[in-house]
Amino acid sequence: MTSAAGAGGVAFDRSHTDDLIAYLQASPSPYHAVASAAQRLEKAGFRQVEETASWEGTAGGRYVIRGGALIAWYVPEGVTAATPFRIVGTHTDSPNLRVKPLPDTGSVGWRQVAVEIYGGVPLNTWLDRDLGLSGRLALRDGTARLVQLDEALLRVPQLAIHLDRQVNDGMTLDKQRHLTPVWGLGRPTEGALIDYVARSADLDPDEVVGWDLMTHDVQPPSYLGRDRELLAAPRLDNLLSVHAATAALAAVASTPGAADLPYLPVLAAFDHEENGSESDTGAQGPLLGNVLERSVFARGGSLEDRARSLAGTICLSSDMGHAVHPNYSERHEPGHHPLPNGGPILKVNVNNRYATNGVGRAVFAAACERAGVPWQSFVSNNSMPCGTTIGPITAARLGIATVDCGIAALSMHSARELCGADDPYLLAAALKAFLEG
Repeated sequence: MTSAAGAGGVAFDRSHTDDLIAYLQASPSPYHAVASAAQRLEKAGFRQVEETASWEGTAGGRYVIRGGALIAWYVPEGVTAATPFRIVGTHTDSPNLRVKPLPDTGSVGWRQVAVEIYGGVPLNTWLDRDLGLSGRLALRDGTARLVQLDEALLRVPQLAIHLDRQVNDGMTLDKQRHLTPVWGLGRPTEGALIDYVARSADLDPDEVVGWDLMTHDVQPPSYLGRDRELLAAPRLDNLLSVHAATAALAAVASTPGAADLPYLPVLAAFDHEENGSESDTGAQGPLLGNVLERSVFARGGSLEDRARSLAGTICLSSDMGHAVHPNYSERHEPGHHPLPNGGPILKVNVNNRYATNGVGRAVFAAACERAGVPWQSFVSNNSMPCGTTIGPITAARLGIATVDCGIAALSMHSARELCGADDPYLLAAALKAFLEG
């Protein structure tokens, strides 16, 4: 599809959403998500640099990959060592079921796979779905190999209603006993799962010494609704933002005026946001701060230049937010009802669950105005707990001004989520305007 009229008659580019669908299908794990984003950046002229290498401060686009995290930045021609950054922060991980160290299990004639719950999973959404496996295998030579099995390999079968007559009055799932997928019949055999995954990747199973594997729904993303104005897909939280930020950064770096940008545009795609961000690839780790500091030093800067640069830096933390739910509207703040295709949302919480303040609101509004896209406000119902993002973490860790934004969606953290089909483009347009300063 090409273009159509979105909310308020605003033109949006459906080809962006088509590319998002392709990105989601190619990115069932955080490791695939950063690899797919890197491919898009490479096409825009970015090149990968190793953390162990010496960095140059010359103009151009660069990126670093560490596990499931990616930091990319563009150095314009005329910047100084003290020039501030414009950062879009996102995360690559999504709640799911992840394979345990000893995965081969089973009982009463069934072969099963032992899994651990990752993040805030609505458990029932993973029942009766055809699941594949993806992630990475660690090899004896110290390298890692990405694997993606998009076949219907696993399934968590729900108990038939005949054996649980009260299921519609309330379902209780035990995370240890009820979420173990089946993948065949017979006795469990030690090493069988990794043997199968390794051979599917044309690897000798004896070379595999470790793994980070997870399940994913093999049903592809799809447009939904009479007018195809909605998008149903897995991992919208938060690969939609990673994709939008990647597209925005690539577009900014590819414009004729890129050499004259007043800021250094940056994409920070962290891992492990869904379980607190406390890792070497999470927002609470030193990765982003190290990259920014090394960029300053590579341009001949000092600690004074670093301090001046960060003092003028602004970060947009882009993550999915809640659209008002038609069946549960009482759970939302009555004066704030963001809807799909109404444009990006500004997320506000005075208790700093989100990092936005009044000055940040002005920055976000200005970016949306320059991009010509509508925007909405989100705030939680006072009677409901408020979620959080990498925004407050980034603000506190680096001492930089941070604003929380995102896209309004339903079924957040479900195995399959729902958003407006034109919102991905509108978000990317707003992020591009923000990065351009």
